Amino acid sequence: MLDLASLKELLAQPQKIVITTHHKPDGDAMGSSLGLYNYLVQLGHHAKVIAPTDYPDFLSWMPGNEEVIIYTENTEEAALLVAEAAIIFCLDFNHLSRINQLGELVGASKAYKVMIDHHLEPQDFDDYRCWNINACATAQLVYGFIINELGYKEYINKDVASCLYAGILTDSASFRLPNTTAEVHRIVADLIDAGAVNWRIHDLIYNSSSENRLRFLGYCLANKLEILPEYNTAIIYVSKADIQQFNVNTGDTEGIVNYALSIASIRLAAFIVERKDMVKLSLRSKGEFPANEICKKYFSGGGHRNASGGQSNKSLDEVVAEFKSILPEYKKLLIQ
Repeated sequence: MLDLASLKELLAQPQKIVITTHHKPDGDAMGSSLGLYNYLVQLGHHAKVIAPTDYPDFLSWMPGNEEVIIYTENTEEAALLVAEAAIIFCLDFNHLSRINQLGELVGASKAYKVMIDHHLEPQDFDDYRCWNINACATAQLVYGFIINELGYKEYINKDVASCLYAGILTDSASFRLPNTTAEVHRIVADLIDAGAVNWRIHDLIYNSSSENRLRFLGYCLANKLEILPEYNTAIIYVSKADIQQFNVNTGDTEGIVNYALSIASIRLAAFIVERKDMVKLSLRSKGEFPANEICKKYFSGGGHRNASGGQSNKSLDEVVAEFKSILPEYKKLLIQ
């Protein structure tokens, strides 16, 4: 393992650094990664962000986005960067399977690996760990890592602050989740003081939908929403044909599950989508209901108590039926 003193000593001199995050990165994944990137380059490090896959266009405004390497599109360049790296920062994931084929390269690399994450049950592949499941976002942990462990708060400039703000904004569901503590709001205030324009970031992320996405959302709510009142549960499920009909792009399905959860009586919501090679599930819940337990136990996934995901190799109809069959097991929790 790497202790803090040794890590700080390493970072005292310019290093070749790779920052990576989970596949299909969301706002926290890219916000934390580019926030750390913009911090490290100010210190003279040769840093690169490698995303395992593409990510939504509404995140492309972030400072440093033009420098991001997408592994599936630049495999050789990404492999060379990983091979030459002295340090690899692993952000917003804690298991190498979450970065797909890139995980094999990272696992085999001789670089020091630093994990910064807030998900349950981390895999033991890292040399230094900044991990807290109570954090509302990995971007929050990156802020703390910079302030409390690396120092140099003066390097949290507008670019760093804007990216970290975006990460906290999105993973806290716009500051609505229970883990959005007073400390989180103090961090957000610091980021605004450092130059993050809060209303503008919100606009860039949430008010940049394409016409197709809005029509797809309307289609889902009008035609694909099923309410199971006896379980206070709502399901939206869409097929590959639905995806093709509306020309759905990466990020267009993000947040749709929250519309189902917004119904007053609903305690558990599921968005189930048929992709090319498997069926994906996104679960959201209210209060103490353990959505992550369902994903872990039945759908090869996991996540947070109120926000989790899973997958299955079964057909869409089979997955929907299986999900419904699980609900009686949780009825007491769902109707209390």
